[in-house]
This record gives sequence, C-alpha cells and structure tokens, in this order.
Amino acid sequence: MKRILLGTLLALPFAISSLPSQASAAENLVRPNVNRAAIVHKPVIARFQRKLIPAHWETVRRGNRWVKVRVPARYVNTRV
Repeated sequence: MKRILLGTLLALPFAISSLPSQASAAENLVRPNVNRAAIVHKPVIARFQRKLIPAHWETVRRGNRWVKVRVPARYVNTRV
C-alpha cells in the first residue's frame, strides 16, 4: 500500500507539468517578415478579339454533330 501511495506522489508532479497551460501558448513567437520584399502585382490587361462562329453543336442519335449554318451565328471573345 505504501508503494502505491509513494508511486502516485512521485508521478503527480510529472502529470501536472505535462498538461497544457495558458502560459505555454504565450511562448510562441511571431517574427515579422523583415527580409521579404513587398510584391506589387500589376494588373494584366486582357486583350480580346471578337470572332464569328458560324456553327454550333447539335445532339443527334449517334452523338454530337458540328453543324455549319449562317444563322444563328454568334460572336465569341477570344484572347489575343
């Protein structure tokens, strides 16, 4: 009985010290980004060209088919 009591008394300080506390969260240091240069992103001017698409896809029994027609043709913006 004395051995059990003595073992718990010796293990109690180790068990208490292993529990997280609020003080351990304050030990984390945050370093500012001193050595990093500021990155300035310039806006990319997107250039588009309007292109006439005189056809469209139609769904048929055997799949899809590219049908060329004059009307309804449409314009699509494409990058230059």
